[in-house]
Amino acid sequence: MNHTEFRDLLKPATELIARRTINAVLADELNQVFPPRGEFFKSIEQACHDAIAAGWMCTQGSAGRRFGRVIEPCEQTGGLSIDVVELDNIAGPHHRHPNGEICMVMPLTPAAVFDKQPRGWCTYAPDSAHYPTVSNGSALILYLLPEGKIEFTHP
Repeated sequence: MNHTEFRDLLKPATELIARRTINAVLADELNQVFPPRGEFFKSIEQACHDAIAAGWMCTQGSAGRRFGRVIEPCEQTGGLSIDVVELDNIAGPHHRHPNGEICMVMPLTPAAVFDKQPRGWCTYAPDSAHYPTVSNGSALILYLLPEGKIEFTHP
């Protein structure tokens, strides 16, 4: 799989997200339409594992916190950027979401949670901020940012 195929694999989700307000209702809808144990979710998860193994995803950082932008915002993604981060019992750098953030949480360790959220989808409203934190193990988080906007507020 390459970047274009990965972008196309995510198209059903990016099309749904691009038409919605980013809030808890959107997270609920994503969890209903693309359930965490469903085939769509599993196919994205497997594609992430394959891309990491192939060396083109999560290419920045070091053990405990690897990350990278996979797709820049474009028409094919409804203006969303696609990033993936792998965190292992760590809090990442504080950042703000000017236009919101949509996260797909994929635990690598069964009990791992992202900001206390288990496997599945979660959202952060526009102008929200946090230290992205994985506890109880390690997890991959695919996150989508409208217009690719993110503001790191602390190193």
